[in-house]
Amino acid sequence: MARFALCGASVAAMIAAMPATAQVAPEPSLAATPQVKGARQADTNDDIVVTASKREQTLQDVPISVAVTSQQTIDRAQIRDLVDLQSVVPSLKVTQLNTVGQTNFIIRGFGNGNGNVGIEGSVGVFIDGVYRSRSAASLNDLPEVERIEVLRGPQSTLFGKNVSVGAINIITKRPQFDFGGRVDLTVGNYGQLIAKATATGPLSDTVAIRLSGSVDQRDGYDHNVVTGHSINDRNRASARVDVLWNPVDRLSVRLIADYNEINERCCGAVQLFNGPATQLIAAPPPFGLGAAVSNPATKYSRDIAFDRDPTNHIVGKGVSGEIDYDLDFAKVTSITAYRDQRNNSTEDVDFTGANLSYRSDQTRTKTFTQEVRLTSSGKGPFSWLIGGFYDHENLDTSSQISFGSQIRPFADALSGQVPAALIGALPAPLRPALTGRSNVYALEFLQSLVTPSIKPGATYFGAGQGVIAPYTIKQDSFSFFGQADYKLFDRLTLTGGVAYLSDHKASTANVALTDQFSALNLQAVPQFTAIGLPGNLYGPLGALQFFYGNAPTHGPVNYPNANESGILKGDKVTYLGRATYDLGPVNLYASYSTGWKAGAFNLSTDARSPDANGVGRTAAPENVRLYEIGAKAVFRGGYLNLSVFKQTIKGFQSNAFTGTGYSLVNAGQESVKGVEVEAAYRPISWLSLTGAGTYLDPKYDSFLRAPCVSFDTGQCPLNPANGQIPPFRDLSGQRPAGIPKWSTSVSATINHDFGRLSAFLRGEYDYSSRTQLIDVVPAQYGSTETSNVNASLGLALPPQKIELLFFVRNLTKHNTLVGAFPTVAQSGSYTGFTNDPRTYGATLTKRF
Repeated sequence: MARFALCGASVAAMIAAMPATAQVAPEPSLAATPQVKGARQADTNDDIVVTASKREQTLQDVPISVAVTSQQTIDRAQIRDLVDLQSVVPSLKVTQLNTVGQTNFIIRGFGNGNGNVGIEGSVGVFIDGVYRSRSAASLNDLPEVERIEVLRGPQSTLFGKNVSVGAINIITKRPQFDFGGRVDLTVGNYGQLIAKATATGPLSDTVAIRLSGSVDQRDGYDHNVVTGHSINDRNRASARVDVLWNPVDRLSVRLIADYNEINERCCGAVQLFNGPATQLIAAPPPFGLGAAVSNPATKYSRDIAFDRDPTNHIVGKGVSGEIDYDLDFAKVTSITAYRDQRNNSTEDVDFTGANLSYRSDQTRTKTFTQEVRLTSSGKGPFSWLIGGFYDHENLDTSSQISFGSQIRPFADALSGQVPAALIGALPAPLRPALTGRSNVYALEFLQSLVTPSIKPGATYFGAGQGVIAPYTIKQDSFSFFGQADYKLFDRLTLTGGVAYLSDHKASTANVALTDQFSALNLQAVPQFTAIGLPGNLYGPLGALQFFYGNAPTHGPVNYPNANESGILKGDKVTYLGRATYDLGPVNLYASYSTGWKAGAFNLSTDARSPDANGVGRTAAPENVRLYEIGAKAVFRGGYLNLSVFKQTIKGFQSNAFTGTGYSLVNAGQESVKGVEVEAAYRPISWLSLTGAGTYLDPKYDSFLRAPCVSFDTGQCPLNPANGQIPPFRDLSGQRPAGIPKWSTSVSATINHDFGRLSAFLRGEYDYSSRTQLIDVVPAQYGSTETSNVNASLGLALPPQKIELLFFVRNLTKHNTLVGAFPTVAQSGSYTGFTNDPRTYGATLTKRF
């Protein structure tokens, strides 16, 4: 990675909570709504039916650590998408950083994939059984949802692909043969306007349909002081057609087509610490550029400073078909899907008001998936499931980083003036040309004496120079999986599962480096030796080589080539063993499971062929091992769930942004020990209480190739000869960043019936302990602590099926960070993302 600082004086010598929140207990409905199979709720013990094990079981009976969120909770908590979901789901953290599509799902402290489209997530997202391969494909506003299940731990014996640490399973409401529907209109601060509608009913005796659509608009939370525009706005629309055909009792065919579009200015970032390079940008001429830079002291003011607004345009569309046929002894299910996703974004990647550099990305992902499974009827002591999954995906992506009009004065200032000692060592006729000039200018001038095509002041750091990085990936993966339960005794059930997973990726790279300065070998400049100067005279200026500065070739090596096939392939057998003992009101379980995620390509603009100093072209697969014991207790009015676990990932695919690119490497081993407690209790008919707590104790058991950082001067000293720091440091034995030690959540809901009017009042408090956000940003600048209060008040007229909901999120205006990273090309500076401000509004719902 290129590192640089103010280097003129040395030329001669030379940057979650995991908010774990309560598993929300179902609450009495305000208005009568059609009951859907799979969403049954008992009056006292909240007997929720889930399909986490691919068959219907109650939440308390399924021996899996799973959190369930109902449509009612989604409404009352104002959950709009999967980013909001973390506020009500224990052990889940969702981060959205510098673009809408760069979203990361984390369960129990594990997860990756944001910022680098070559890396698939460790948490799989499934909507109506269809796998969403990239995080951007999961971010449209949620449709009419029946429930959302978050499964923790490896799930490959049931879901097949990229579920090495967990899965998010979204089940939408099926079309009904009775007419019905709802219309929702939401207005709120920041100009929020949301309109949603869904309608269902029969087209014939055997065909039913559900039509859904939504529009979601809002002004931005942040203000760009340079352009005057609001940033972090919301502008989304979606449409969905869902058709159900039941020609006979044993056959069901469901066809879904959906379209969604996101067109937003996102995402705003603020400075957490301004190092020398950033201070230079803000300094007035002639000492600096005089550009606007956000002030770390007022990072929560909602003011940002970009010379251009970030843009995001995501269009996703897809079709799927599910066929279920009852064979009496078993049910066969086939799910076929095709999705096409386009994701275009632009960014001001220097994150200041100076016109230094900007980035544009275009990615298109086309995915075909096919799943077939056979599930036994469950009669008798033995039940089983077998299946297969196939995924074919074509990904085309291109990133371009281009220098702006102020990059040259920025580089000149960073390089410093030519030292007097150097001027004095030159022949007298050359001295006036270099007096008061920058070292970059001097480099050009001295080279021009031998190579006239090099023009002093006009060769290096020109506007429009940079790097263009087109990549492709063609992927074929498949899995065969099975799981069986056997009731050995009346109370004891043994479960075994196995999955075979295979993955094949073929990638191409056609990166072009147009930044002429980065292409120089500053350790051996041929023009210098030709005029009797040391070839490495300006070696320290390597700190200004933003791309491939420490690569042996000082440029990209595209593939396939003679040494690199551009192919990653691998396979693995994973398995599950579990014992469950039913004590009546308490179910006990103990399990051991493994998971696997295939290797990944680094599609960063700074990826390079493998070498001792390289960022790394690829990462090897991840291997997961989980030991877990748990208890699920049901009592009058509520339940209590407890799980204790130890999870280990060997070869964790670390994907840290280091300032100019992503360092994709495998950690030797990372582990976490943890305890999760979830409870719900209804002591009296009008009061519902929930609570959850998570304790996580993670550690890098071995991580010898963690990316180096400038603030770790012990392991990452600056080399004055080339302006670079070593590529790696050792984090073995240390606590990984981004994983809070404690996370808790509580909520309370009061319900009351006033006769013709029903009402509820709900309050929620989420807390996660202070934690460093990321390993590449110092804790004093990039740490977070969550303490958030949400509330809602609902009124309903059940006979008229009208509801009015008032809501507020972040009631106390709590300020915290949700992400941090080293500022691009400004060593020693750090940038971050702040949480959402207080939002409030009202939703009017009419059901029919």
